[in-house]
Amino acid sequence: MSSEFSPIDKAKFVAAKRAVDYVDDGMRVGLGTGSTAAWMVKMLGELVRDEGLKIKAVPTSNRTAQLARDVGIDVFTLDEVKWLDLTIDGADEFDPDLNLIKGGGGALLQEKIVATASDQMVVISDASKSVETLGAFPLPVEVVKFGWQTTKALIEECLSNVNVLGSAVSLRLQNDAPMLTDEGHYILDLHLKRIENARELSLILNQVPGVVENGLFLDIADAIVIGHGDGRVEVRDINNGTVEKEQIDILLNENLFADIED
Repeated sequence: MSSEFSPIDKAKFVAAKRAVDYVDDGMRVGLGTGSTAAWMVKMLGELVRDEGLKIKAVPTSNRTAQLARDVGIDVFTLDEVKWLDLTIDGADEFDPDLNLIKGGGGALLQEKIVATASDQMVVISDASKSVETLGAFPLPVEVVKFGWQTTKALIEECLSNVNVLGSAVSLRLQNDAPMLTDEGHYILDLHLKRIENARELSLILNQVPGVVENGLFLDIADAIVIGHGDGRVEVRDINNGTVEKEQIDILLNENLFADIED
C-alpha cells in the first residue's frame, strides 16, 4: 500500500484482511456495505479467483451486490439461501459490549436482516469508531415516505422522554433531495450525542408508526476486528471473552483499492 493511503485507510484495510480468515470454503456469507466492507469483498473476490474459494454471498445493498459480481463472487438472495453461516460488516460506532450504530451508508434495514439471519456476525472497524457509550454518531432511523414528517414529529416527542443529550432530527439528503434506501424509504438521522439506554430507545423507536427499523444493533455482533494504521489488529470475541492481537502485512497490490468509496 502506498503512502497516499491515510492511517484510517490502512486500519480499515487490515481489519478487512483479517476478517476474511473467518470465511471457509462452502460458506453462506453475508456481505456488508461501506468502504471497509468493500475492501473485504474485493479480498474475497481475489480468493475466489486465485484460490478457488466457493461461497454463496448475500449482499446487504445493491452496491455491494454489484461489487461482488464484479469481482466474481456468486450472489444470492437471502430467500434463496435461507440462513447464513457468517456475516461480515462494518460499523459507524461500537461500544465495549459490541453494541453498534450502523446505517451511515443507508443500508441499515438489509444489514440488520442479514446479520440476524447469521450464525455469526463479525464486525470490521478502525479504532476511531470505538466509544464508551453509543450516540456520538447520528443514529439512522429508516422510515416510510408516507407521512414522514408526522413520523419525525412523533420521534422528536419520544426523545423528550428518554435519556439522551441531544434531540435534533434531520432528514438525510442526497443531491439536495431526500435520500432513498434500496427499499425506497427515507432516513432520519437522530443527533443524540449520548444514548444512556440503547435497548430502551430501540424498543421505543420501533413502536412509532412509520418507523421501519433503527440503526442500533444490539446483542447481534459476536466478534469485532479492529484495525490500526500501523498494521496492528485486535480481535475481540464477545462470546469467548478473548482478545487477540497480531500484525498484518499492509504491502499489497494497490489495484485492490480501486473504485472503493465511502
